[in-house]
Amino acid sequence: MALALYRKYRPASFSEVVGQEHVTEPLRMALRAGRINHAYLFSGPRGCGKTSSARILARSLNCAQGPTPDPCGECNSCVALAPEGSGNVDVVELDAASHGGVDDTRELRDRAFYAPAESRYRVFIIDEAHMVTTQGFNALLKIVEEPPDHLIFIFATTEPEKVLGTIRSRTHHYPFRLMPPGVMRELVERICADEGVQVEPAVFPLVIRAGGGSARDTLSVMDQLLAGAGPEGVTYARAVSLLGVTDVALIDEMVDALGAHDGSGVFGTVHRLVEAGHDPRRFATDLLDRLRDLVLLHAVPDAGERGLVDAPAEQLTTMLGQVDKIGAGTLTRYAEIVHNGLIDMRGATAPRLVLELLCSRMLLPGAADSEAALLDRLDRLERRAPAVAPVAAAPVAAAPVAATVPTAAAAPVTAAPTPAPAATAPAPTAAPPPGDRPVFQRRSQAPAAPEPAPEPEAAKPPQRPATPEPAPEPEPVAAAPGTVDAAMLRQSWPALLAAVRAQSRSTEAMLTNAAVQSVEGNTITLSHTAEPLAKRLSDPRNSDAIAAAVESVLGGKWQVRCVAGNAAAAPVQQAPAAKPAAERPVVQRRSQQPQQQQSSVDTAAAPAPSRRPEPVRRPAADEPPPPEPPADFDELPPPDPASERADEEAMLDEVAAAPMGSPDVKQHDPDEEIIKLFSPLGARRID
Repeated sequence: MALALYRKYRPASFSEVVGQEHVTEPLRMALRAGRINHAYLFSGPRGCGKTSSARILARSLNCAQGPTPDPCGECNSCVALAPEGSGNVDVVELDAASHGGVDDTRELRDRAFYAPAESRYRVFIIDEAHMVTTQGFNALLKIVEEPPDHLIFIFATTEPEKVLGTIRSRTHHYPFRLMPPGVMRELVERICADEGVQVEPAVFPLVIRAGGGSARDTLSVMDQLLAGAGPEGVTYARAVSLLGVTDVALIDEMVDALGAHDGSGVFGTVHRLVEAGHDPRRFATDLLDRLRDLVLLHAVPDAGERGLVDAPAEQLTTMLGQVDKIGAGTLTRYAEIVHNGLIDMRGATAPRLVLELLCSRMLLPGAADSEAALLDRLDRLERRAPAVAPVAAAPVAAAPVAATVPTAAAAPVTAAPTPAPAATAPAPTAAPPPGDRPVFQRRSQAPAAPEPAPEPEAAKPPQRPATPEPAPEPEPVAAAPGTVDAAMLRQSWPALLAAVRAQSRSTEAMLTNAAVQSVEGNTITLSHTAEPLAKRLSDPRNSDAIAAAVESVLGGKWQVRCVAGNAAAAPVQQAPAAKPAAERPVVQRRSQQPQQQQSSVDTAAAPAPSRRPEPVRRPAADEPPPPEPPADFDELPPPDPASERADEEAMLDEVAAAPMGSPDVKQHDPDEEIIKLFSPLGARRID
């Protein structure tokens, strides 16, 4: 009968122990210095070398040339305590799983006082020490505390916290660990070479993953594959069928279908998986391992060379291609969904149904409102192909709309009124004076053809004649980085958003709730209320787009960063004159039309119109209410854009004349402004 691999290749000295250098090196130094303790505690997962190290320690202590870290292997003690040896009468190995009672420990205590028969020390190795009962530990407590000079205890356990505290405090504790995949692969490859069996490279990751870091479990799995190998050696197909793992081709098909958002491919893979007899739980576990590898490859492109991802070279090439198709936020969300799905599969009567449900959640990021789903949607927007239409075509397409309305609104005030059709408007009646005439304007549509009231020729402003087209919008002046402050950036915010839109629509969408926090030198700091979006805006891809937009608007070279937190100040919108007349708020028109009509009456006696808006006359208390609006109120003339621009410039000059908070700036009472606004319509203050 062939000897098992984990017994055949059991280490015989501390130099042969693999992956536990943090334990073997201190023990070798203690043996070399002669500082030997009376009790040791070896703890760690199963199959990591605790019992083997305890036997090596007993062999090193009782060697004829010892105590020594390197036993000679020739004396009677070394031969008897070798991995294939018969044992030594002075080294007692006790399995506490079956001999952990108080009677067993009492018998062990009585035997401990006898001197060794032929060796230097009597060594008691108590395996599975956590199985000893409390009464058994209490029976050993006194002798462990003050043992004879020839007695040494070695406790080995997988659960050191269950060992009685008074016992554990009297020992030297050495924790063993699981072996890293790289060290384990070197061990398995060396053993396969010694056995003379050919093994495909793709088999080793499967064996190491099945062993879970335990040397004994890994060698047991490898022993099973070697036993069933044919003349060609251990092949990948044979290993997949024997170990029950998911074929890498199914994993690749699932990941490729998820990256392409192909629902038929995803559910088709699940169907083939079940038809082939694979376990959906095992498939979900293997898919989670693949997603973990993809996340690492996205963060560390050379993760394969560094040993972070254990896969063949061909498989690494395939995974790098998958990383290019799927973003980091999407991969993280997929891994979270699969992890939660594995929890739901515990005890599930229909694991295939749970697997299909988690696949549907991965395909529909819009079905969830979590931050992971939001990042997934942003990743998809960033990876989407740009629009076919060029960016420069947008202003050209909008030019006719912007030019049509101002042209109609900028008609000369002295033009003859256009007669309205008889079917749509009644006969003209006597109109009230221009200063008292109420203004009505339909909110839902732009004003129709103008029908201004006839005015005297002297009322025409001499220095501001009406033009058929509005004056062009002044371009923002480029400024050096040292002369740009946060206020200037806030005033230019709409132009910056338009410039960012020309480069990346997703970056513009993320800037919706962002604001300018500060400007220091050539560094612009933005603030955003959402921390995930602040991190995304700080990425080089988005920050470079914002910096290029600032350079195109204000000039200079800039660096942009974004921090999470409340906005320092809301962006200042551009002047209202930048919008066409048809898109201005209706409230603004109603508040300014009485001023323009009153101004037209005053200009008959004045040589030039004033740049400041004239106050609206309030009706007296005994004055009769204003007349009802005419039936053709939709045909009333719109406000003069040139006069509106003059009023807005006057207000801006007044505000800019003194700093914010200065007593020179006139503070307006909101109630008084409302009365001024609605006084032409007959509004009065109610005391």
